[in-house]
Amino acid sequence: MSKIIAAAAIRGAHKIVQKAEKKLAETVAQKGRDCPVEFPNTGYYLPIIYSMTGIPVKTLGDCFKILEMAKGMLPPVPEERHWLPYLGHALDAGMATLFAEEVLEGCKYLIGPHPVEGIWLGAADDVIMRERGIEFVDGTAPGFAAIVGAAPDADTAVKIARELQQKNLYVFMSANTHGVSFAEQLTSKGVQLGWKTRLVPFGKDITATVYSLGFANRAALAFGAVKPGDFRRNLLYNKNRIFAFVMALGEVDDEKYANAAGAINYGFPTIADTDIPEILPTGVCTYEHVVSQIPHDRIVDKAIEVRGLKISIHKIDIPVPYGPAFEGERIRKEDMYVELGGPGAPGFEFVVMKDTHEITDGKITMVGPDLEEFKEGTAIPAGIYIEVAGRKMQKDFEPILERQIHRFIGEAQGIFHMGQRDQIRHRISKEGFKAGLRLRHVGTIIHAKFHEEYGAIVDKVQVTIYTNKAEVEKRLGEVHRAFAERDERILGMNDESVNLFYSCTLCQSFAPTHLCVISPERSGLCGSVSWLDGKASFEINPRGPNQPIEKGKVIDENIGQWEGVNRFLLENSRHKVERVSMYSMIADPMTSCGCFECISVLLPMCNGIMTVHRDFTEMTPCGMKFSTLAGSVGGGLQCPGFSGHSKFFIGSRKFMAADGGMQRLVWMPKELKEEVGHFIEKRAKELGLEDFLNKIADETTATTEEEVLAYMQQVNHPALSMAPLI
Repeated sequence: MSKIIAAAAIRGAHKIVQKAEKKLAETVAQKGRDCPVEFPNTGYYLPIIYSMTGIPVKTLGDCFKILEMAKGMLPPVPEERHWLPYLGHALDAGMATLFAEEVLEGCKYLIGPHPVEGIWLGAADDVIMRERGIEFVDGTAPGFAAIVGAAPDADTAVKIARELQQKNLYVFMSANTHGVSFAEQLTSKGVQLGWKTRLVPFGKDITATVYSLGFANRAALAFGAVKPGDFRRNLLYNKNRIFAFVMALGEVDDEKYANAAGAINYGFPTIADTDIPEILPTGVCTYEHVVSQIPHDRIVDKAIEVRGLKISIHKIDIPVPYGPAFEGERIRKEDMYVELGGPGAPGFEFVVMKDTHEITDGKITMVGPDLEEFKEGTAIPAGIYIEVAGRKMQKDFEPILERQIHRFIGEAQGIFHMGQRDQIRHRISKEGFKAGLRLRHVGTIIHAKFHEEYGAIVDKVQVTIYTNKAEVEKRLGEVHRAFAERDERILGMNDESVNLFYSCTLCQSFAPTHLCVISPERSGLCGSVSWLDGKASFEINPRGPNQPIEKGKVIDENIGQWEGVNRFLLENSRHKVERVSMYSMIADPMTSCGCFECISVLLPMCNGIMTVHRDFTEMTPCGMKFSTLAGSVGGGLQCPGFSGHSKFFIGSRKFMAADGGMQRLVWMPKELKEEVGHFIEKRAKELGLEDFLNKIADETTATTEEEVLAYMQQVNHPALSMAPLI
């Protein structure tokens, strides 16, 4: 390693460790050694320390041991003429830097300056991390750029950010150059920041860089089944699966060098726009370690090349940027040119299958005026009528394609997509309109994306966009009849009516031993893959993550075990999982990857089950928060008494049927009760249970298992009279 970089990194590491010692002493003086310390709503303590050492930092007192460990890793500051011929010393200094920064940032949460302030978001909580983690699994987010410092001006910052977004990368921002940060430059130009737009401002100090690397560590723990303390496996996991790099903009000081050295441990290289010493030989990183003096118009492409990222981008002929990063864009009323649908303006989105001879591929027709003929601020009628044809197309695929319209249209900058079917309310921004965006471009997007992603079943796509109110209302009759027929067809399906289930192995890149078994009555754990989705996916891509599973001979119909399912599971879980019960959380429950919408947990004292969703961050009656539960059962583990599942499954006839079914449900968060209450009430009516929804306790009536039991006795919950669960 260059002696200049090594010396600077080691000097920077010493400075940061000293800052952490000072901050810890100050925090202990105010709060005491026994004061709890954490990144809020995370189940991994201080995640880099925990993942690398296995030590759970719970109190300020625990931090002293960590800083002593960090100091022990620090090499002496080399003399200016002392040559350091290899990476080892600087890498140790880099890891010591990250340990110290986690302690320092943890102290900030206790005595300030608080990491979450203004535009700064601080550590990602586990809800965010798991929601976004799935995007690193399915490839919609091929990696992340950790931007440290600031561009020479705000316009250059916007250009770099937009280019990274268009390549679907997350942008994690920290540090500053001469008091100016990259995130502040974007804000000054009106760019929306946050997780939804993939432009994530962690903090203005260099120490906030630790949140970027901590995110990578937590991904390995949550999705890769990497055990705390297995530092070698964690680092290799990140090198091989989390494609990230550091982009150093502006002057690079000692502390930035120290963080760059920390990142190199993970195989994350640094690409700089200034003249700093380079480290070109391959070693820890896949290719070069440090590359410098890259012009701003080439820096994104160079970073992708050096990291070895594979980016697949299909250019769509529209006048605005396009990509998943723009799906999170929100258009406020004052920034809106027009609204499509909404109160007083009927609207719909509809996909219908046609015979090949009935449609012309690529034909886009406007029935009514386009945007330039509407007054700014208007709510206009809008019907998006999509006709598709193909030799392998089926009626069952219509709603599958229709569901993708939200994503396809929403990924265009300047369009905010909300709702589906006949309940739409979209917005076109003034900025998008000024750039030349028109409604006919919606047809361009749909035609291109249907062919790109569903080319195996779709041969022709024709789009008609209605903005004439009379024509929209005329088409709504046909649309409503089709929706009613679809709903009846889907609701009539059950597990007994099919011979095939479907697998989903999408998360195996993170959790190698996990796979979802998807049936008509049990959707994928993440909630986004139904049995029909799996069927369509297999038709579209026969070698993809959704494969048919022949049920085979029944082993036990009550718990939901079949020979064919178990055989498929064993072969596709790397021979780690031998059998699965589709309808039980006690006997051979399904494995979990970490992307589940909900977790159900046995409450022995109550003879029942509690269910919590990922958005609930408070303590649950089982004594663990969702984040802790997720960390315990994720990573492809099979944990009797615990089960990850979708929200849809709660109202299913098969919900933990072998364990007593929905009658066992004794506690769930109020928000979740309200969201799935109509499913629960419908199923309760089928079971002859009166006022059952109100008999389920929530955080307003019980927060401990003892309180849940007392509430059950008060309302005479049916689980009290059921056979013992264990």
